[in-house]
Amino acid sequence: MQIIQQGYNGLSLLLQLNWDRILMVGTIVLTLALTIVFTTP
Repeated sequence: MQIIQQGYNGLSLLLQLNWDRILMVGTIVLTLALTIVFTTP
Protein backbone atom coordinates (compact mmCIF):
# COMPACT_ATOMS: atom_id res chain seq x y z
CA MET A 1 0.00 0.00 0.00
CA GLN A 2 2.86 2.34 0.82
CA ILE A 3 4.48 1.71 -2.57
CA ILE A 4 1.22 2.62 -4.33
CA GLN A 5 0.95 5.82 -2.30
CA GLN A 6 4.57 6.77 -3.05
CA GLY A 7 4.00 6.11 -6.74
CA TYR A 8 0.85 8.23 -6.70
CA ASN A 9 2.68 11.06 -4.93
CA GLY A 10 5.51 10.91 -7.48
CA LEU A 11 3.07 10.92 -10.39
CA SER A 12 1.15 13.81 -8.85
CA LEU A 13 4.35 15.83 -8.47
CA LEU A 14 5.37 15.04 -12.05
CA LEU A 15 2.00 16.20 -13.36
CA GLN A 16 2.14 19.39 -11.28
CA LEU A 17 5.55 20.26 -12.69
CA ASN A 18 4.83 19.36 -16.32
CA TRP A 19 1.11 20.00 -16.86
CA ASP A 20 1.80 22.90 -19.22
CA ARG A 21 4.08 20.76 -21.40
CA ILE A 22 1.52 17.95 -21.47
CA LEU A 23 -1.16 20.46 -22.45
CA MET A 24 1.04 21.89 -25.21
CA VAL A 25 1.81 18.44 -26.66
CA GLY A 26 -1.88 17.50 -26.46
CA THR A 27 -2.87 20.68 -28.28
CA ILE A 28 -0.34 20.04 -31.06
CA VAL A 29 -1.50 16.42 -31.46
CA LEU A 30 -5.15 17.48 -31.52
CA THR A 31 -4.42 20.17 -34.11
CA LEU A 32 -2.56 17.72 -36.35
CA ALA A 33 -5.35 15.15 -36.03
CA LEU A 34 -8.03 17.70 -36.91
CA THR A 35 -5.95 18.93 -39.85
CA ILE A 36 -5.70 15.39 -41.20
CA VAL A 37 -9.43 14.80 -40.72
CA PHE A 38 -10.53 18.00 -42.43
CA THR A 39 -8.03 17.95 -45.32
CA THR A 40 -8.58 14.38 -46.49
CA PRO A 41 -11.14 14.15 -49.31
